[in-house]
This record gives sequence, structure tokens and C-alpha cells, in this order.
Amino acid sequence: MVHPYYIFLLLVLGVSQASLDVDESPPSPSKEPLTSPSPVSELPLVPVPIPVSESPVSEPSSIPEPTSSSALRGAPKIRLCKMGRVSPVILVHGGAGDIPDSAVQEKIDGVKQSALVGYKVLCETGLVLNAIEASINIMEDLEGFNAGRGSVLTLTGEVEMEALITEGKDLKAGAITLAKNIRYPISVARKVMEKTPHTFLGGAGLEDFIKKENIPRVGDDWLITDRAKYALEKFIEQGGRDAVTEIGKRPGDVGTVGSVAVDSSGHVGSGTSTGGICGKYKGRIGDTPQLGSGGYSDDKVGAVSTTGYGEAIMRYNLAHRILSKMDTGINAQEATKWAVEGMTERIKKTAGAITVSNSGEIGISFTSKRMSWAYVKDGEIHFGIEQGQHEVEKL
Repeated sequence: MVHPYYIFLLLVLGVSQASLDVDESPPSPSKEPLTSPSPVSELPLVPVPIPVSESPVSEPSSIPEPTSSSALRGAPKIRLCKMGRVSPVILVHGGAGDIPDSAVQEKIDGVKQSALVGYKVLCETGLVLNAIEASINIMEDLEGFNAGRGSVLTLTGEVEMEALITEGKDLKAGAITLAKNIRYPISVARKVMEKTPHTFLGGAGLEDFIKKENIPRVGDDWLITDRAKYALEKFIEQGGRDAVTEIGKRPGDVGTVGSVAVDSSGHVGSGTSTGGICGKYKGRIGDTPQLGSGGYSDDKVGAVSTTGYGEAIMRYNLAHRILSKMDTGINAQEATKWAVEGMTERIKKTAGAITVSNSGEIGISFTSKRMSWAYVKDGEIHFGIEQGQHEVEKL
């Protein structure tokens, strides 16, 4: 369950959950509206300190020059983070793929809100993992993204989710796979990192851990959306063709989400959360929860979160390649572009990645048609979804 502190922040930002959801039903037969997750109890709207240990990590490099646009509607007055040797940054993505025109605005709105909430948490707590968890929680609650609610379905019509969270100071990580009926996979991954001697849990062991920690469950009536059902129906009708990316070409498919951040001391972290690929075999494990593929963090270099064709990302070890390139002195943007394009050239599959260095450099690259992204730094929010697009708005 999302922490009461994050709910408080949403109230401060003046954003209700209802305002975040976008009503975009696919052209499938009309169905009854989804109900709220009854297993999740109401939380008191009181700010509660988040006791977390944290960890430290360099100025953004060249991505397409920003284009000024009108001020963000309803944007909260966010005070700048306390400055140190690094200007704090949070950068999020909403998945790479063949995103249809009808979903573009929903994706942009979602990543912008995610980045704003994450930045607020980063400024208030000074902890990158808090910011990463909060930003991903936002997207896990939006059915326009393939994580948490909105996750795509297995061939047998089930939701099996995955998540990874990493921190760069001590190279700690928490990962989960084959997760069922939980609302916030990234939060459970963090609990694995902080409350067990292990890094990766899945299957029956993960179920035991969820019960032990009394993590609230959500029902399929809330978790499984009409879009996910429609996507699986179309996948089966088409004989299983094109089931190759989290976003894919099929109606109703949506995208994996991720977040990277650096605090004022140079500490970095990353998080990635997904429902996988539509029509996957039951028990399929993808790139998202795997260190070096779905994400990685190292205070000596930076942090990465990836998205795209999971089987190819695993084979190419995409996140690791980006940080290894940066470790040779290449800036975040060049290293990210080099690795993403290298994977596509070598394996002939598309991908995307977001990167932040330990000095605050930004890296954003994708070889798919589109990838939604946004970052907040120095009183501005930057965002885009098309190749070469870089919009900026003052906060």
C-alpha cells in the first residue's frame, strides 16, 4: 500500500487520483466500470516520516534542445531542493514502444505527474529511494501504464508483475517477480531489499513474504482492466503475433515504467516496474527485475532504468552496458544512446533507457517509435514522447 506520506503529498499538489486516471476505453464491447480496490483500506491523511536509510552520485549532457511551452496547468509551487554539490534531479519514463496517437497525451500527463511527485518527495526527504518509490507508485496506479493496475495479462488471463529497485551507495537492490494481487510492486521490491537478507524473491517465497509483512492485497476486479482484457483478446485473435514488447503494436498495450534520481550529495537510485508482455507464458520472467538489465545504480557512475523488448534487453544486459560506457568517461546521453542503438543494431529489437549520472547529467534514448519521459530540475519540468522532442515548462 502506498505510504500515507505520498497521499499527503498528492493532496499538497492538489491532485486527486481521479484526476490522474484517463477514461480511454478500447474499441471493445462495453463493460461494467471497474470498482475501487476494496481490499485496500483508507489511510489517514497525515504526513508520516519515512524511516529509511539512504545512500550518495554529475550536469546534464546534450539531449535535444528544450522548446518552451506554456506553464504547466495546475502546477504546484514546488520549492527548489536544497543545493549541495549536485542539483537534485528525478527522471521518469512511461515505457518505449509503438504508442498510438490516442494515448500520447495520457502518457505525457502521467509521466509529468510522476516526476512532480517524485521531485517533491526528493526535496522533502532528501532520499532518492523515497522519490523513486513515490514516482513509480503514481504510474502503478494509472491504467495507462503497464505496471500495477493496468498490467497486461498472461496467455491464461492472469497478472504476473515484476519490479526492481536499486541504490548506488552500497549497491543494494530488491527485486520481485511473478507477483500477484498487490497494488505497488515497487514498494514490495523495496521491502525485499530492506527487510530480508536476499535480493530477489518470486513465486511461493514471495507469497510467503507478502503474508509475513501483511502487505495488503487487491482483487482482480481492480487490478485487471478492460484494456488488458481487450489486448489479450486481440493477441489471441491474431494468433499470438507481435507479442514482443511491453507496449507492442496491439490495441490496449501499454508501457513499463521507471525512475532514476540523484540527490544533492550525488547519491543515485533507480526503479523499474512492469506487468511484462501481453500473452506471455505463465511463469515468464523478463528483464525488469534483473540487475544490469532492467536497471542498476552505482554512486561512482550513475543510475539507469530500461524499457522495451525484454528478451533482447536481457541478452544485451542494457543497463550494465550504459554504466560501463559512462565509467570510461563518456557522458550520460552519449552512453545511453550508444547502448540503446547498439542493442537494436545487434539484436534487431527496440528499446529505451533513462540515465542520470552522479553529477546530474541526463541521458534519454529510445529506438522505438515513442517513449514518454519527464524530469524535474532547477524549477523546471522537461518532458517528451516523440523522437527529438524536448519540451520545458517553468514550475
